[in-house]
Amino acid sequence: MKNQITHSFFLLFVMILSGSTFAESNSIYSLKVKNFDGSVRELAQYRGKVTLIVNTASQCGFTPQLKSLQTLQEEYGSQGFQILAFPSNDFKQDAGDSQKFASDNYKVTFPLMEKGPVTGNQIQPVFAFLTKSYPAIPQSVLWNFEKFLVDKNGIVRARYRSLTDPTEKSVRKEIEKLLAEKTP
Repeated sequence: MKNQITHSFFLLFVMILSGSTFAESNSIYSLKVKNFDGSVRELAQYRGKVTLIVNTASQCGFTPQLKSLQTLQEEYGSQGFQILAFPSNDFKQDAGDSQKFASDNYKVTFPLMEKGPVTGNQIQPVFAFLTKSYPAIPQSVLWNFEKFLVDKNGIVRARYRSLTDPTEKSVRKEIEKLLAEKTP
């Protein structure tokens, strides 16, 4: 109970800092993140797009999923789909320049954000939001390459653990369903 109250105050604090309203707090669009170069990216720019947010690592057994993520970006990008990758060293499997690694080895064209924590007390606000916003799996990130599928309105609609390859039929089906939905 104490952790829930602390987390609620944390989210309220993040909302106040970002200037969001209560209505926006149900959407990821109230948040800002840092790009790999340290510049700020407002997630509101993805309003109207289907977004897959993934925590990545360069030295993990799941790192080849970067190729699958790039495949999805190429196949669905022109239809309003965007992948956002968040490198993290929480599990001691990301060292060095994640952006260069992903670009050189997997030819990724989707944006990589600044490396940061996806678990623990220093968790990035975006991952605090994501892990609390999908009630079917109300836990912190367990490993690298967990994926959160966000609809055009900024609501988390699906969450996939590391073992689920992003190009699996079930993931594609959900992406296609969300792309076909009309926005209010």
